[in-house]
Amino acid sequence: MLRLHDTATGTVHPLVQRDAGRVSIYVCGPTVYDLPHLGHGRYALVFDVLRRFLLFSGLEVHYVSNVTDVDDHIIDRAAAEERTEADVAAEYEARWWEAMDALGVLRPDDTPHATGYVADMVSLVAGLQGRGVAYETSDGVYLSVDRIAGYGLLARQPLESLRAGARVAAGEEKRSPLDFVLWKKAKPGEPSWPSPWGPGRPGWHTECVVMSLDLLGDGFDLHGGGQDLAFPHHENERAQAVADGRDFAHHWMHNGWVMVGGEKMSKSLGNFTSLTDLLGRRDPRAYRLLVLRSHYRSPIEVTDVTVSDAEKGLERLDGLARRFALPDVLDAAPGGFVVAGTGAATDADADAVARFNEAMEEDLDTPSALAAIFELVSRAHSVADGGGPRDPAAVRTAGTVAVLCGALGLPLRAGTGEVDDASASLAAERDQARRERDWDRADAIRDRLVAGGWTVEDGPQGTVLRR
Repeated sequence: MLRLHDTATGTVHPLVQRDAGRVSIYVCGPTVYDLPHLGHGRYALVFDVLRRFLLFSGLEVHYVSNVTDVDDHIIDRAAAEERTEADVAAEYEARWWEAMDALGVLRPDDTPHATGYVADMVSLVAGLQGRGVAYETSDGVYLSVDRIAGYGLLARQPLESLRAGARVAAGEEKRSPLDFVLWKKAKPGEPSWPSPWGPGRPGWHTECVVMSLDLLGDGFDLHGGGQDLAFPHHENERAQAVADGRDFAHHWMHNGWVMVGGEKMSKSLGNFTSLTDLLGRRDPRAYRLLVLRSHYRSPIEVTDVTVSDAEKGLERLDGLARRFALPDVLDAAPGGFVVAGTGAATDADADAVARFNEAMEEDLDTPSALAAIFELVSRAHSVADGGGPRDPAAVRTAGTVAVLCGALGLPLRAGTGEVDDASASLAAERDQARRERDWDRADAIRDRLVAGGWTVEDGPQGTVLRR
């Protein structure tokens, strides 16, 4: 049985299914006002791997992830660029899906948009006000957290501790510094919807409450996202559900930071790095492998060095695929995911699959699962060195590697692909630059080739290009 860390309890315990054989998951999605950064890519990959493993285990998964398409950031960008908010949201949502597709992230079963649920949010806020837990001010409607039993659960702190040091700014009408906005009254020129409090729009913390409960129902299994969302965002979602008398998520899962130079990556810190830029310059699979190499709750450092090291790991896997002419199991799998005991997985080594499952079931221990996979890589080569690449034991072991990599959403590339004249010319130019020790020029050419979809390897005769 899969055991996962639960932010609400601070312990690792079984993920209990509300409905036998079916797992319901809600993961907070993007606010579409800019290009996705590496932190977005990490949480998308973490929950993609979780989803794929559940599917590999033979479970059904109902996976919901939203899109926030109305927000202060979207409004500000639209105003600065003299565009409509809808145009900004549409542009950056398209860029989001381009990045997710490049990473091989499965599309959600449902992708609710905030603008499609405004009427439901108005009903929720009105209900909370009717219960006496929300109050109106001149600029909106706020939830009174003092009225919520157990507020602070996901912060792992009691209300009194959270309140200490918090302040209400001068001129604010909030009753407590921790109270948060449910409905924002519209300012001139902003997008708005009708409500009992006049034209306005929902607060960010409200949208996921109505969307998750509408699509997954009360008591759904798992709510997830990045560690930065646990408090206040997810706690504020939970507070609204509690105040409304609803049974909300039963398990809370959060992944760790992406670090740059020892600091958390974020736009506010000025160390924002575009995921789109990384995927344009390097093999997208390298970022998935880099994420898999660290436990999902641990921080990861994303640099040219760590990405290059992950690409070396890919070279080992692709080298095995070439030697044994391994098929792309993901490409052949219905739905784009692998299920144990079906298709290519039918002939996988049962003991190896069991070891893989054991690692994954203990709080999604992908580093241990990967270590077991690379042990199989070494074993397959060792057996083939003695008996040839057609040795049945070697073939089965290599096939098992392909299956387990597929279970993690990591495709292997066996073919070199036909090299076009322009790419071949660039490869020759790179070899000349390397002979002249012009490393900057050689690296720049490598980046151009990678951007063109090639995997670049340094072989005994020079640059080798593979798809």
